[in-house]
Amino acid sequence: MPPRNLRGIALMVCAVAVFASMDALLKILSAHYPPLQVSALRGFASLPIIALPYLLTGRATQLLAQRPGMHLLRGLMMVVIMAGFVYAVRALTLADAYAIFLSAPLMVTALAALLLREEVGWRRWIAIGVGLVGALTMLKPSGSSLATWGAVGAFVSAFAYACNAILLRVLTRTDSTASVALWSLAIMSVACAALALLTTDGWLAVRADDFPTIAAIGLAGAIAQMLLIEAFRSAPASVISPFEYTALFWGITIDWVVWSALPSLRVLTGGAIVVGSGLYLIWRERQLALAPPIAARTAEGNVPP
Repeated sequence: MPPRNLRGIALMVCAVAVFASMDALLKILSAHYPPLQVSALRGFASLPIIALPYLLTGRATQLLAQRPGMHLLRGLMMVVIMAGFVYAVRALTLADAYAIFLSAPLMVTALAALLLREEVGWRRWIAIGVGLVGALTMLKPSGSSLATWGAVGAFVSAFAYACNAILLRVLTRTDSTASVALWSLAIMSVACAALALLTTDGWLAVRADDFPTIAAIGLAGAIAQMLLIEAFRSAPASVISPFEYTALFWGITIDWVVWSALPSLRVLTGGAIVVGSGLYLIWRERQLALAPPIAARTAEGNVPP
């Protein structure tokens, strides 16, 4: 395997592990503050960690945005991602939220076909459909209405993440890792704070005891964001994407260690369907990438054999 691919895999595994740690802290924080405020605090806490190294070492030009409009769109999309996911982990266990959220790679493939005109044949469309059935299986992980809305939050967050991934593909062609991370987080933070002020709960005073947790969230979020962007820059998505599914392992482990909770059979079944469909899509993409162009189109059912 090429060294760049190994580097991309290592970066993705590390990014997922750090994100899982951050999500556990977000779940703890969300017990005391509304989802929009938690999302804003997460973003504001990460901004200095991303920007200061570049400002202090004379590399401020790397923070400049080459495509401001796309940064704005991605930042607004991150509002939906963060608010939906924070609401999900507030209502569900981490493993339940991850199992539903991991339908995002299936949506990325579907959106790439619809928006980027990438070829997706009937076999992969079937895999996408099967995977989304698995996600729908988990949309009511328990009988309580709170858990139901938590599952919907995770599903909406996954869809917004898929849209965000399409934007990321385009942005990384022209903008630096630091620029992509900084502006998306900045826009997300300001938008979440503004929306939080307009809600009935308003902006709650932050307790002094929570500042260490917020600082840890900011550090973890900044590190994970940079690792993720570098992972996609280092290796093809088809190589590193399977390792996104390690999030489910981390979710189950953290739930068990911290909250003594394990996912239900319904969530495990739906999660297995989602992960299996996602891994099939990745395998199919790699097979087609290795095949000659005409043979690949024939295998996908796009031209007569």
